[in-house]
Amino acid sequence: MEQSKKQFLEKKANDIRIGIIEGVYNAGCGHPGGSLSIADIMAYLYFEKMNIDEKNPKWDKRDRFVLSKGHTAPALYATLAERGFFPVEELKTLRKTESRLQGHPDMKGVPGVDMSTGSLGLGISAACGMALSAKISGDSYRVYTVVGDGESEEGQVWEAAMFAAHYKLDNLCMLLDWNGLQIDGPITEVMNPTPYDEKFKAFGWNVIMIDGHNFDEIESALNAAEACKGKPTAVICRTVKGKGVSYMENAVEWHGAAPKEEQYKIAIEELTRANA
Repeated sequence: MEQSKKQFLEKKANDIRIGIIEGVYNAGCGHPGGSLSIADIMAYLYFEKMNIDEKNPKWDKRDRFVLSKGHTAPALYATLAERGFFPVEELKTLRKTESRLQGHPDMKGVPGVDMSTGSLGLGISAACGMALSAKISGDSYRVYTVVGDGESEEGQVWEAAMFAAHYKLDNLCMLLDWNGLQIDGPITEVMNPTPYDEKFKAFGWNVIMIDGHNFDEIESALNAAEACKGKPTAVICRTVKGKGVSYMENAVEWHGAAPKEEQYKIAIEELTRANA
């Protein structure tokens, strides 16, 4: 990847992280840890890979994105705002009574949201339906979905995995955010869903393992997913929960907590400095 493009994407990812912190801080609640861990993935999808038009959010030829782990809506909102679907300043209204930016994505109220999600496991199932619809109608759009590692403990995720392989949904790409932590602790202690690579291969998927913070690897994986025929692709992304904010990194307590004023200032300072 050209250095100029990488620098652009790194800045966009940091801007998304700043938007996440702004939203959660002003809301006084939310899920920063798992939102921060997918910022690089979101930056690449929305600023490099996906065929979308912020001026026409319901364009029928657009690529679709489903945030299956819907509690990390701050990441999706910050990404959409940076892309121009709505003003960045609106992120500060997260979870407010009159705001359209609620704790989980709402496709009826928020431009750019393709599926309302929140109940874990439902998002990847909806993504499968979108991908099958494209196959039936002969449309060329691709479907991307981000699934949480804790979410992957849900049986519905594996039903969807079986469905996608059975119908040969090679227009579907799942990015699994493997940050290793869920609300109750390490995923391997709560209900170990690993090894991901062997399981998804056994279900009939094309599987690629990457560093979810490395733009070269993200690009290579998504290009390989697009080139793969006859199988859906699972991109297993090793990530750091709370990535970019020093005191949040790999700290389970930041799964679902908002920073206080001093913590907020530290986070914004660190992320702003990273953009310098």
